[in-house]
Amino acid sequence: MLPPCLERRATGLAQRFLPREALANTSLRHIPPDFSAESLREIDRRLTDLECQEDATLLLAVESGSRAWGFASPDSDFDCRFIFVRRIERYLSLSPPRDVIELPTDGVFDINGWDLAKTLKLMLKGNVTALEWLQSPINYAGSEHFRDELLAFARRHTSRDLVARHYLYLGLRQRRACFSDRASVPLKRLFYALRPAAALRWLRLHPQGNVPPMHFPTLMAETSPPPEIRELVAALIAEKARTHELGTMILPEAISCFVDTEFDAATRLLGQERNRSTFGAEEEANALLRRWIGMDGGRSVAIA
Repeated sequence: MLPPCLERRATGLAQRFLPREALANTSLRHIPPDFSAESLREIDRRLTDLECQEDATLLLAVESGSRAWGFASPDSDFDCRFIFVRRIERYLSLSPPRDVIELPTDGVFDINGWDLAKTLKLMLKGNVTALEWLQSPINYAGSEHFRDELLAFARRHTSRDLVARHYLYLGLRQRRACFSDRASVPLKRLFYALRPAAALRWLRLHPQGNVPPMHFPTLMAETSPPPEIRELVAALIAEKARTHELGTMILPEAISCFVDTEFDAATRLLGQERNRSTFGAEEEANALLRRWIGMDGGRSVAIA
């Protein structure tokens, strides 16, 4: 049974936007058993309020950041991200609304999201942020049908080359920032370099894949790392679960070598694979967008 606020959201989503075949499966909600009930109530409240204030409907609302990646600290904040659409008449305006909704941050809750059109444009450019949202293990609200459809679209059309470049540049930037002093490496930053390295390894070992898993333990399991790395990563995750966000540690040599090896391999391979536009990607994206805002010639539920 969903909380009342989510029942209202699911009902509104079905009545205003969902394709007919999705009406039987509108609610997406998955919260870990140990999730703070008080924090969950506050996130639900803020999401419900912003839908009313912004006249928007959330197609997907998830947790991003360290909690969804699988290496949260006791004082990690909540990074809630969402994809939304508005009523058709809001788009047909000389002054269309912003394609981003951002709530003020307060050190505990960081809540913001993108319009579906913006999400699709960035996905076609190789932006992996939305790819990770679609795989989050913590789901606050939305449509499972929408999540699955958009993830399938991503797997058909996402460029491996652009995804690899994203993770390589992200990882190199983090490595330069946090590995200079090996005696005092911020534990949080270490994961920010280690996760891109693991994503690059996943792409190298899965030549037909283009969407690496978001959840870090899953990502590591699917890359078959050496036993020493597997044990070190498990220990680091356990340590971070006990350590505040600003905790530091001595950089393990094996981790440093693992990261450098994957970054070097990715650098060599990037020149061999070129970004190629997937045939029909933009047309399919346009059709998906129209369907989810109710403009597909009657195949969607009419907006009240």
